[in-house]
Amino acid sequence: MDPLSQGIVGSVAAQQKSSKEKILLITIIGFLSGMAPDLDIFIRSGHDPLLAIEFHRQFTHSLIFIPFGGLICGTFFYYVLTKRRGMSMKETYLYCTLAYASHGLLDACTSYGTQLFWPFNDFRVAWNTISIVDPIFTITLFIIVFISIFRKKVIFARIALIWVIMYMSIGLIQNNRAENIGLLNAKSRGHTPIRIEVKPSLANLLVWKVIYEADEKYYVDAIKVGLNTKVIKGTSIEKLNVKNSFPWLDLDSQQSKDIDRFSWFSGGYLSISKNDPYKIIDIRYSMLPNEIHGLWGIKIEKDIEKNQHVKYFFNRENNSDALKELWSMLIN
Repeated sequence: MDPLSQGIVGSVAAQQKSSKEKILLITIIGFLSGMAPDLDIFIRSGHDPLLAIEFHRQFTHSLIFIPFGGLICGTFFYYVLTKRRGMSMKETYLYCTLAYASHGLLDACTSYGTQLFWPFNDFRVAWNTISIVDPIFTITLFIIVFISIFRKKVIFARIALIWVIMYMSIGLIQNNRAENIGLLNAKSRGHTPIRIEVKPSLANLLVWKVIYEADEKYYVDAIKVGLNTKVIKGTSIEKLNVKNSFPWLDLDSQQSKDIDRFSWFSGGYLSISKNDPYKIIDIRYSMLPNEIHGLWGIKIEKDIEKNQHVKYFFNRENNSDALKELWSMLIN
């Protein structure tokens, strides 16, 4: 999730073993340790544009790395902050490890994908129960944590943890509801989906993006699951076929290898951009849940050296109209 949410959840995790006398200090180191795994964003390469997406949410987010991540944070904060305030190394390590552990688990609840089981496999865990940014979740949690500091009562840390579990549970229920409706929607079109994926749209648990594969195409719709349910019709696009789209591409070239890497990252949800036949987009993400407008992708070039990489791009457009339309979906 976003750094603020990660920090606040890290504080909540650390506060579970807190004493009221040290609750502010524990909240601070929990907040910072909860954000620490995202330091992997500094792993990047000037000539390999896909290195960053391969390493983000990789080893620093894995379950096996938690004790080491906690030790790194604990050692740093002990000598910089907690030792002079009477906190032992053992206590500091415990609080930092609890906070550090929360990060990968929270990220796994989003749809981006997190390698929880690295190095044993590179599967990107994505439970799709919460958006990468969710103000209702984060602001509520921030208020509870603030009260716990102000009142110096650990009971509010328990309440905050209950809120996290409850919100993720609601997300799971909503995900299942949206998936069931998505399957019925596919059936009404005469489709038998090969696979289906359901993701929350930006900043809410009401409107969901449903993607399913059938007949060598991807179909995308938005489904609102409130007191009543509503299917907001979307669109479809051809599934990527590298041989058909790039018959000239050398399969031993770096560009071909980069397509495979990007396919792993996107879970195979790739297609050719309708605006540029040389651009491959990740169709999982778009500002509107019923559209196919990849927020990022890679560009293939025809006349380049065999060892040259693809280009990685972001679609940086004015999203104000899309946000207004998403808001309309939520309230109507």
